[in-house]
Amino acid sequence: MTQIRKEDIKQEIFDLYDDYAHDRIDRRNFMQNLSTYAVGGVTVASLMSFLMPDYQGAIQISAEDPRLESGYVNYKSPKGGGTIKSLLSKSKDAKGKLGGIVVVHENRGLNPHIEDVARRAALAGFISIAPDALSPLGGYPGNDDAGRELQAKRDRNEMQEDFIAAYEYLKNHKDCNGKIGVVGFCFGGAIANMMAVRIPELAASVPFYGGQPAVADVPKIKAPLLLHYAGLDTRVNEGWPAYEAALKENNKEYTAYMYPEVNHGFHNDTTPRYDKAAAELAWKRTIDFFKAKLT
Repeated sequence: MTQIRKEDIKQEIFDLYDDYAHDRIDRRNFMQNLSTYAVGGVTVASLMSFLMPDYQGAIQISAEDPRLESGYVNYKSPKGGGTIKSLLSKSKDAKGKLGGIVVVHENRGLNPHIEDVARRAALAGFISIAPDALSPLGGYPGNDDAGRELQAKRDRNEMQEDFIAAYEYLKNHKDCNGKIGVVGFCFGGAIANMMAVRIPELAASVPFYGGQPAVADVPKIKAPLLLHYAGLDTRVNEGWPAYEAALKENNKEYTAYMYPEVNHGFHNDTTPRYDKAAAELAWKRTIDFFKAKLT
């Protein structure tokens, strides 16, 4: 079997995976289209394996990291029924009350990568909470395909309320200073934008390649924004010009970065869409932004 390298993958394959990961095509059509690119010693199975996330091999901060106090908590789902399981993390060396960060997952539930991101935020000096919006349906099922199927069954408005409730949970936590920010990825990026609209007291919002709110809602935004976009992400980027125009028109505080020649999902280091240089720069900018706004 031919060894697949990222530099040998055509952009059309990444675009095809993006369509599949966002439910614009089903698995059958994805594999049929992928077969077009299975030439020579490259098989559909090998392409699928290459594109799928490698959670265990890419974890940066393990769940057992001795520097952290990290474990699961539950809070009531305001409208979805039951409770929301969330990963709550902070550094053992932290002194005094900390700024809080809500970490919002993609469209597949609280998978190991997002838990890892939440632990990174905690080690940077914050108390972080990473909710699993799939909790009312049993939680993240262990693989992303099943996770996407489950998340599609949840009402989007109910999920929004669950993440707003995570903000409230942190705000009232004894170790939090009351200054809360949010960072989200893809679906989570859209949630980060939504929270900026819905929560006047939100101290900072960082959407990574997230869908934009309605232009009519932009005047409601009080939080400063740090927005990260992928240059090759034509689908999400279509909404940026109108969003930026509305932010300017309403004199909102925002900084936006467009990372050239990288794909949607470039921050996710478990898939070949990952771009190390862009991801590390975007994360440094994110942490610096939170330190300026939450401490």
